[in-house]
Amino acid sequence: MASESTNNNEIVIPSITRIYLAPVGTVAPADATSALDPALRSVGLTTEDSLKFNSEPNFEQVKSAQSSYPTRTFQTSDAATVEVDLQQWSGVNFQAVYGGGTISEITVTGQTGVKHYKFTPPRIGSRTEVMAVIEVIDGGKHYRYVIPRCMQMEGVSKDLAKTKEAVLPLRLAVQGGDDLDAWYVLTDDPAFKLAA
Repeated sequence: MASESTNNNEIVIPSITRIYLAPVGTVAPADATSALDPALRSVGLTTEDSLKFNSEPNFEQVKSAQSSYPTRTFQTSDAATVEVDLQQWSGVNFQAVYGGGTISEITVTGQTGVKHYKFTPPRIGSRTEVMAVIEVIDGGKHYRYVIPRCMQMEGVSKDLAKTKEAVLPLRLAVQGGDDLDAWYVLTDDPAFKLAA
């Protein structure tokens, strides 16, 4: 008898998603549900439909006079990105969105005890890499995308409209290395069980 290929239990509806950031080198989660290292900080609330994980391999093709189709295709590079819009404005979220930077405290002249803060974006060459963990939960199924190294590598455009909340656009590019996986997924979803 042929195996069942239609299974609605394998449809994933991300009812809850969370994004965590930490310094590079933070202990990665060992599985899909254990407590995260305390260094992994939640970015807080994000907009409903903004979270995207994009994997974009690049290929070159060899063409030959004897074929209308490529005669060989080879991969030249890998690329992956994370996109999400943060609803919570905070110093650490500004640093995440701008790839680093500094926050300093300013004393307001003539106002005792009143503090203001100054955020300065990073200079060229001083952007910082971070570790990222994306959690996706669908009922009893849990997924964790683990990205040991990533960096904010896009410009930041913010809409400051009167009619909706102003969000911070977090755009992270996955960084690679020979000593670790550039990214991977941990899950307790039984659909991933290896065939016997």
